Amino acid sequence: MGNREALIQGAKQCLTERGWARTTVRDIATAAGVNHAAIGYHFGSRESLLIHALVEAVEELSEAVSERARGGSPEERWQALIDTFGTHRPLWIAQLEAAVQAEHSPELRERLALAQRQGRAGLGGSVPLAVLSGLMLQWLIDPAEAPDGAQVALELHAQSTADFHARSREA
Repeated sequence: MGNREALIQGAKQCLTERGWARTTVRDIATAAGVNHAAIGYHFGSRESLLIHALVEAVEELSEAVSERARGGSPEERWQALIDTFGTHRPLWIAQLEAAVQAEHSPELRERLALAQRQGRAGLGGSVPLAVLSGLMLQWLIDPAEAPDGAQVALELHAQSTADFHARSREA
């Protein structure tokens, strides 16, 4: 593994262990086993490296969830996503931290916007992405009261059915 790959792996490790805001150049270099000057050489900045690492980590998680959920019922697909809130909690928290940092970083904002566009496509629209974001917050803050996949699928179906009937009455 070259320095560039080692830096990305080290940054992913730091994101999950320390989070976005608390990860320093020194932390990443130590985790990667390289000199901190390598960050500037390969990525230009700590922020750019963290962006690359976060995007790669989220893509890996997304692929794993897609594989697990493929062919499953709506309940099983939602549950596959929900399960990652526990198994990959530090990564979800790092994403939240990155969203806050995007206010001050056009590069990060654009990468997160691209990820949202891909998320909408993968989940089937803006509403499922919004539901996913809300579920994530519920599970990170109060997992004992957050809905499971069956409840999410049931409530989304009930809302969809109610909307259909309301539109039918209007027509």
